[in-house]
Amino acid sequence: MAAELNQTPSASRLHIGFFGRRNAGKSSVVNALTGQEVSIVSDHKGTTTDPVTKAMELLPIGPVLIIDTPGIDDVGTVGELRVKRSYRMLNKCDVAIHVIDASEGKNAFDEELTKLFKEKNIPYITVYNKSDLADTADDKSAVAVSALTGEGIDKLKDKLIALAASKGEDKRIIGDKLSAGDVVVLVTPIDSSAPKGRMILPQVQTIRDVLDSHAVCMVTQTDELKTTLSALAKDPALVITDSQVFGKVKNIVPEDVPLTSFSILMASVKGILEGAVRGVRGIDKLKSGSRVLICEGCTHHRQCEDIGTVKLPAWLKSFTGVEDLSFEFTSGGQFPESLDGYDLVIHCGACMLGEREVAYRAKCAADAGVPFTNYGTAIAYMNGILKRSLSPFRELYELI
Repeated sequence: MAAELNQTPSASRLHIGFFGRRNAGKSSVVNALTGQEVSIVSDHKGTTTDPVTKAMELLPIGPVLIIDTPGIDDVGTVGELRVKRSYRMLNKCDVAIHVIDASEGKNAFDEELTKLFKEKNIPYITVYNKSDLADTADDKSAVAVSALTGEGIDKLKDKLIALAASKGEDKRIIGDKLSAGDVVVLVTPIDSSAPKGRMILPQVQTIRDVLDSHAVCMVTQTDELKTTLSALAKDPALVITDSQVFGKVKNIVPEDVPLTSFSILMASVKGILEGAVRGVRGIDKLKSGSRVLICEGCTHHRQCEDIGTVKLPAWLKSFTGVEDLSFEFTSGGQFPESLDGYDLVIHCGACMLGEREVAYRAKCAADAGVPFTNYGTAIAYMNGILKRSLSPFRELYELI
């Protein structure tokens, strides 16, 4: 259990993707860079048939998620699907490594890949592999390596370290808004959807962030919240609750005590809170037959009290008075290629997704003209406490 608790979640790791044509040596470069047999290597084209991910420590960068992808020049019906999966991985990557076979040089596939890196604003490094077989002196900005001999791998790692450093430090969840000695109360319901023997990731991360600020963290369930508040010598600086019990908690916490939710805090960390506040008004525009997409960033067994597939649809129907709303659901890495035809997208807190992937999903909605919000923002809005729930983010008041 201790080892599990010390692991860095995938969403908090630097995502490094390796892209290129078949047989360029992507998997070999991955293995040479990491010093591990992360990917299967073969002379046969198309050995990597699905994206391969590996969470690991890459010193001195720290925790990373390595993504090895199929060749972007794969052919045939199945090959086209592999190519789509490779391109989909671009939406997850913080840094891209573009591997080119030095003996063949660049071609149209590589040019298209470079164009996509620039369009998606992904920092990238061009790597000419098999430098022991060909001269790559013409491309001064690229790194020449030989996965076979190890030549140039240290230079590649140095460039990667520089790009990782430019990414900056992770955002604080709430700690930057607290002072030493502040008391923060977390409301964490334990129901059938709560994982056995542990707490969900946003709760654990928030506890750590509060403690890192030398503030005092108290954790309670909804039914014990009133007793917890009464036991305090003074009101807490902040109450943070699971969004699904906003309806109960808002009536227990005094009006002058700041109140927000884990989901709203995560939306801020992922950079989508402002968009979620702007998009929440899309709820008011729902009408008979409207299509609502509800997205979970993680995969878990659905319970009878599931917030995404059960509670949110019920609350939306009750709030809008529209009984025949149409709901569709995605989870994990699933996300529609097109959002045309949807009237609203409601996303979870996205604690299991990287910031870049969440931003991509929000942009897809914006490009399609579909309002995009998240669980906490939507639930606070339907409970009439959106402004109150944004108390740590007063700069967003003008949007309400």
